[in-house]
Amino acid sequence: MTPLLVPKISETVHFVGSVCLPDQETVFTRLCSSLPSRLRRIPDGETGKRQHFVIFQRDVFNDSAFVQAPFPPGSAPKTQEFVPGLDAPQIHILPVEYDEFAISGYDKFCKLRNEGLVPEGVRFQVSLPTPINVLGNLVEPSWRARVEPLYEEALLAALKRIQHSIPSADLAVQWDLASEFAYLEGAASSPAWFSPLKDGIMERVLRVAAAVHEDVALGFHLCYGDMGHKHFIEPKDTALLVGLGNAIVHGLRRPVDWLHMPVPRNRVDSNYFAPLKRLDIGDTELYLGLLHADDEDGTRARIKAAAEFVAPFGLATECGLGRSSQAELNSVLEIVSRLRGPEG
Repeated sequence: MTPLLVPKISETVHFVGSVCLPDQETVFTRLCSSLPSRLRRIPDGETGKRQHFVIFQRDVFNDSAFVQAPFPPGSAPKTQEFVPGLDAPQIHILPVEYDEFAISGYDKFCKLRNEGLVPEGVRFQVSLPTPINVLGNLVEPSWRARVEPLYEEALLAALKRIQHSIPSADLAVQWDLASEFAYLEGAASSPAWFSPLKDGIMERVLRVAAAVHEDVALGFHLCYGDMGHKHFIEPKDTALLVGLGNAIVHGLRRPVDWLHMPVPRNRVDSNYFAPLKRLDIGDTELYLGLLHADDEDGTRARIKAAAEFVAPFGLATECGLGRSSQAELNSVLEIVSRLRGPEG
């Protein structure tokens, strides 16, 4: 096996989760061969039906279709078969499958590590959505309060199986937070099943994060969406990202290993990055999603602008690469091979 000399944060490249490649083994092979000494952890690419974030989780509710929101989003509302109440049928949650994908991916990860392709010491990264992302996008509003504890239980059962099946020293778990920012930014109607908004979001994020074992690496992807390479709203600056990141790090009783924050392609101005001065995350690694395909000059400018307010930080794309083209993936890998973040 190839030993890992743990890269400095400034030299580390973080991959959020999805990658536009056909299967898990191809993802591991491509990323490790492209950046062999610059990875601390590596995802399986969320290949196949996982490429569109939580959409495949709609199948979890197939046995209780009356709770499903119209799909695709914006479709005409369906006629409600049942409404929550004493006479409502029991809700049945089918397997969420994240554990199945993780365990099969880890088997391939180990195979390639034994062959010397994956460096010893690189962790296998499992990216999971917080339940609010599934509830807010796939469940009828009137059913969200009923579905939430059932779905959360199923998701945490999958996490428990993942942690039982994969050695802690090999495992990294990343919670993906996207709908949280849609709600906090007012880009989506406030969730009616809890309030106050920010406190309810924090309570839910901290609850699922606490289920990650302390010797498993833990991180968070703070997200403004990437459908059609567009955000659900353009962030004014990093203030909300910084505020939520600080709250997560200080709200957990265990260390947070990394935070990932997006940087829009057109933001090279100090106004966007200035709130990073208020980051209070101790030894938590920071990764800024400022890598954009076909834009090496812009990426350099974004690194320079961010470095005025925070250092060190590692490099990442804004979001996953599952909906990118092969040309865009190639461009990102070529650009990042020539760049580094600032040292502290």
